[in-house]
Formats: sequence, C-alpha cells, structure tokens
Amino acid sequence: MFRLAHLSDIHLGPLPEVAYRDLVSKRITGYINWRRNRSAALNDGVIDDIVADLKARRPDHVAITGDLMNLALDGEIELSRLWLEALGAPRDVSVVPGNHDAYVAGALVKACRAWGPFMQGDGAAEPARPGAFPYLRVRGPVALIGASSARATAPFMASGFFGESQARRLSRLLDETREKGLCRVVMIHHPPVRGAAAAHKRLFGIGRFHKVMRDHGAELVLHGHTHLPTTYRIDGRDGSVPVVGVAAAGQAPRGKRPPGQYNLLTIDGRPGAWRVELTRRGISDIDRQVHDIASERLSG
Repeated sequence: MFRLAHLSDIHLGPLPEVAYRDLVSKRITGYINWRRNRSAALNDGVIDDIVADLKARRPDHVAITGDLMNLALDGEIELSRLWLEALGAPRDVSVVPGNHDAYVAGALVKACRAWGPFMQGDGAAEPARPGAFPYLRVRGPVALIGASSARATAPFMASGFFGESQARRLSRLLDETREKGLCRVVMIHHPPVRGAAAAHKRLFGIGRFHKVMRDHGAELVLHGHTHLPTTYRIDGRDGSVPVVGVAAAGQAPRGKRPPGQYNLLTIDGRPGAWRVELTRRGISDIDRQVHDIASERLSG
C-alpha cells in the first residue's frame, strides 16, 4: 500500500518587506488584497498544525499542487524554498507551481530555479522549468506526473493554461507509465473541470486536457486553486478519472472557505485494478485539532 499526502495553496506569510518598485505591477492589487483579506484568512499556525499531523502519518510521498506564495516576491521564493526543505527531502516531495507562484513575468523562472530539486523528474538532466513540464517521478507503484498550468496574468485575473506541447508530453508519459503497470497520478494547479472555478480563474485548455484523459487515461488527478475539498470525475480511456481538490492548507477557521486541510490517499491493488481511497484531514471551525473530515473510495 502506498500513502500519498496532498497539500495545496500554502500561501506562506507574512509577506516580506515590500519595496515600492515591487508594487509597480500587478502586485499592487495583490498587495492590497493581502492586506485587506488574505493576511487574516491565511494563518501560518494552521499550516504548522497541518504539517505536523501530516508528518505523524508518515506518508510515502507528498504532492503539492501550487501557490506556495502570494506575490512571488524574491523574499517569498526564498521562504518557500526553506519551507519545502523543512517539509521533507526533495525525493519525497513533488511540487507543481500555481498562478501565485507565477504572479508577474519572470517570477516562475525564479521559483522553478529555487524549487528545482522538488520538480526534477527521474533521470532528468535538469529540473522542470517553464515550457518544459510535465516531469515524471516513479515512487513504488505510483507514477507522479507534474504538469503546470501556471503563467503570469493581467491584474484581476488568475487563469491558467494547458497548451498543446504540454499535452503531447503528458500523453507520452501516460502511455509509457501505463505500459509499465503504474498507477498514474497527474498533478496540476488549476482544476481541469468546467465550472469548477470562476471565469477569471479558469483553466484555458480544459478541452485539451480532457482529450488527453480520454485517449490515454490516468488513475487520479490532483489539483488546488479553488481552496475547496472537491471530487469531480472526467472521462478517461478506461473509465472515469477522479479529479480531487483540497482546501487551502493554511486557511484559518471561520472564514469564507473551509479551514486548513490536506488529503491522504491510499493506493493499493494491481494494474487495471487499482484501489484508491481518500481521507480528508484538517481542522474545524470549532477547534484546532486535526482530525478526519471525510473519506471516500475513489476507485476499486
């Protein structure tokens, strides 16, 4: 049995010192939003509680589906690198970027450079970088395939993009890992599901992603972005593919979104007959103790 933990939308804080020159961009609207809303709604103490519980469960691997940062400031990139190193060794933690990690032009390049060891495919000469996703890591019976929907956008936009070149590479990796009898888990930040996110936050290329699933299949898709614990299903080559979201890891109680959670997935079985079960663990609006929120069988 393989145990996979899934975190997303960490939004580490507090923000480092912000220079005026940093705000001459889309960051000015993000900074105002942070001061008015996110600084109260996102709580680092919650992240600490979630991570402590996650480590106590001793998962075989941790998948993080983006948005470690808020404005992608240089100080945030360094803070997130240190946080990842404290979470676990690079071989045990896999990361894909989110829209906040690509907040302004050039930020994603810096983030990929800083987080490189956590986004380097098996046998790859270098880590994944913008334009070179997805990457592949095999851990036990599981193929972890890290795709990227992250890109810099205009103010008041938080959309993602899944393009043709990435679709071709993802298709090839899905075929190769299927032939090896692996349980294929695709990680991406934006939900590849129509209507799952507001129009200004949606993924462009959902139809392209769905075609990849119909033609090549996968056993599981993990995403973040919405800050909601959701389960969708999309058509796949060999049946429906569960698409699983998660609440923001650092969300404080009594907010507009569910308080901090992570997903714990158990994967067992054999090729063609994988059993995947999901347990959502997190805090509640009543107390800060981490406990089971819900559970469901996704397949098998």
